[in-house]
Amino acid sequence: MATTYDYPGDLIAAQQELTQVRANLTALYKRLPYSVEPMEGWQRPEGYWLATSRAYPDSPGWSEQEQQEVAALRERERDLTAAIVTHAFWNDVDGPERLDARSQLKRALEREDGEGQEAA
Repeated sequence: MATTYDYPGDLIAAQQELTQVRANLTALYKRLPYSVEPMEGWQRPEGYWLATSRAYPDSPGWSEQEQQEVAALRERERDLTAAIVTHAFWNDVDGPERLDARSQLKRALEREDGEGQEAA
């Protein structure tokens, strides 16, 4: 039987926010031009890395607001990651079990009713 962990609420909340921040960042990257700086369009030659050619249109670059939005999300992502990794909860988990416990933290968010969160 797999060990389950009783994660503190602030650790779960930090992981939830980190998941949301990463989703927001991914969505933002998808809608932004491919180049931060303005760049002329270009085409990858056929056979270069892939068998098919691919054309890239001119990129207007990112606006100052878009750059600030990306920077703010990346900074929040770093802060949350640091808060999760350095949380005092991990001091109570034996070294060899930490990897599994950290993986389970991500899956704990998928448990709607909180079942399986009893202490080991």
